[in-house]
Amino acid sequence: MIIDCHGHYTTAPVKLRDFRKAQIAAFKSGGKEPDEPFFSDDEVRETLVEAQLKLQRERGTDVTIFSPIAGLMGHHEGDEAMSQRWSRLSNNLIHQVCRLFPESFVGVCQLPQSPGSSLEGSVRELERCVTELGFVGCNLNPDPSGGHWQGPALTDRSFYPLYEKMVELDVPAMVHVSSTCTPAIHHTGAHYLAGDTIAFMQLLTSDIFKDFPKLRFIIPHGGGAVPFHWGRYRGLAYDLKRPPLTEMIRDNVFFDTCVYHYPGVALMADVIPVDNIIFASEMIGAVRCVDPDTGHYFDDTKRYVDRLTHLSDEDRYKIFEGNARKVFPRLNQALSH
Repeated sequence: MIIDCHGHYTTAPVKLRDFRKAQIAAFKSGGKEPDEPFFSDDEVRETLVEAQLKLQRERGTDVTIFSPIAGLMGHHEGDEAMSQRWSRLSNNLIHQVCRLFPESFVGVCQLPQSPGSSLEGSVRELERCVTELGFVGCNLNPDPSGGHWQGPALTDRSFYPLYEKMVELDVPAMVHVSSTCTPAIHHTGAHYLAGDTIAFMQLLTSDIFKDFPKLRFIIPHGGGAVPFHWGRYRGLAYDLKRPPLTEMIRDNVFFDTCVYHYPGVALMADVIPVDNIIFASEMIGAVRCVDPDTGHYFDDTKRYVDRLTHLSDEDRYKIFEGNARKVFPRLNQALSH
């Protein structure tokens, strides 16, 4: 089985985006929030059959761990109540997708983070999505301020109630920023990759895994700049009297393969231990065009992993399936239905 651990519902019905625009406009004007849209099963099917489902078949993947559109999480917009309503609507739509196509999609939830607010609402939404909707994890924004980086680090004790719940439910978090409100910083080409790199450094300098030995994070997009600068981070770990990197990440930090060229995936596979690499594509996401040099879509990442000739059969199993089942233990139950 080929499990893609990183997918977003980027082809969601247009009226989802229309609702979000109207919700933000109402908040800014002090007007009444719009009514939540209804999505028929047929509407949802139409957005997937010729999109993600078609690409799954063509590219040889079986199931995608699916979450709301990361760029629309927009935690810096509005207030906590608005974020809670938006997150609940977005997560319910993902649940609808998973109900319609249980063999192809498994849910991961958006959290209603809001700058300056506690994570109590996020804890409640995580528990609802896992225990009631059958989700297997969450996306955690390391910068709810949308590019200002004004909040505490992921290792701050204010996150501990959420981490306690994650450990209790045995679910991981993918560290994933949303859009940026800073015009000079492109959100998928700069903010996303910077967020990945910043989050890793926060983890490197903390003892969070002593407090939560079973806490698990996935750092997407190949870990941002981390694999390319692995020597720098190894050196910083020694300078700062931190544990060696391979020891630090062993059971707690994992990297996905959303890297859109073969040399990058090859570098990642040379640097990061195979036990810490999870297959992913984020298809129909940040890069949607065909590579003119290869004639294939940039986000067809399975092709890059397939070219890694030094991998053993056991290594391939780990990257394509085994590590995902390890990091997302509830996936086993979800896929058995």
